[in-house]
Amino acid sequence: MNGSPNEGADPGLYGPRSVTWQCHGDPVMWIAGVRALHLQALHPRAVRGVVRNSDFTQDPWGRLLRTADFVGTLTYGTTEAAERAGERVRAIHRRLSAEDPDTGERFSVDDPELLLWVHCAQIDSFLHVLRRSGVPLTPDQADRYVDENRVNARVVGLDPAGVPADTRQLARYFEQVRPHLAAGADARAVDDFLRAPPVHPLLVPGRNLLWRPLAALAYDTLPDWAHRLYGRPAPPPPAVTRRLRLTGRVLRSIPAGLRWQLPPGHILKAIRRLGPGSRPSTYTLRTSAAILDRPGRARHDDGGGFKTWRSPD
Repeated sequence: MNGSPNEGADPGLYGPRSVTWQCHGDPVMWIAGVRALHLQALHPRAVRGVVRNSDFTQDPWGRLLRTADFVGTLTYGTTEAAERAGERVRAIHRRLSAEDPDTGERFSVDDPELLLWVHCAQIDSFLHVLRRSGVPLTPDQADRYVDENRVNARVVGLDPAGVPADTRQLARYFEQVRPHLAAGADARAVDDFLRAPPVHPLLVPGRNLLWRPLAALAYDTLPDWAHRLYGRPAPPPPAVTRRLRLTGRVLRSIPAGLRWQLPPGHILKAIRRLGPGSRPSTYTLRTSAAILDRPGRARHDDGGGFKTWRSPD
């Protein structure tokens, strides 16, 4: 895809020939990241571990940027940088614990069940928003994306063999875990922050103008059952899809070279390391679609569930 790396250069854990490399440079990933936080907060133990052991409420912007930095390092950094980032995350998780909000039982933050939930909610959100915003991923490419990101799961401490390897397995995982999800006090605290994060009073107009519409759109892309848990009615899926596609077009109209200047600049560093042929672009995926995609894979979805789908209305 889009050329070959410079000879001898380290492509990292994914490399330019992966679907992940081409997709993670898309600007709708910021919307997908906010959706992932809303979704992750619905697991009572997982969100309790975050609220009790992080500076989410004191330094929310810092946490968001550190999460983006971690995803960028794993996707576009060297193999050494990605593995080192994973080691730091695993070491932090090993030291942390929290109390179950219902039973009071003490649990470790690096519990594989919790790590799996965080991973699956993130990968589903990334894939869902990318496709629903108009990124031309075929069903087989979507499966490849899920499979590729088992590398991500390994880096944070999971056994890849127990992580969903395609979209159908990912959908089954959500069916199994849904009875254990709820929007408790911790989830609502995260939800409140994401809807109106604290900023300096002089920055409130900018937050209301720029952040709140994007955060609201991210929330609206959640599946119907997540809306029910949060207790707010789900908007009509076709309207959400139209807004998301329009937003995607607007964000993609900003020159990539300008967007990628934002810290921490992983993509620009990767292009310098590997050469201009490594420049990520989701539209290069179209060239391999006919070869990769098998017939009879796509099923229609209105954007509100976790089905394999080509594009919603």
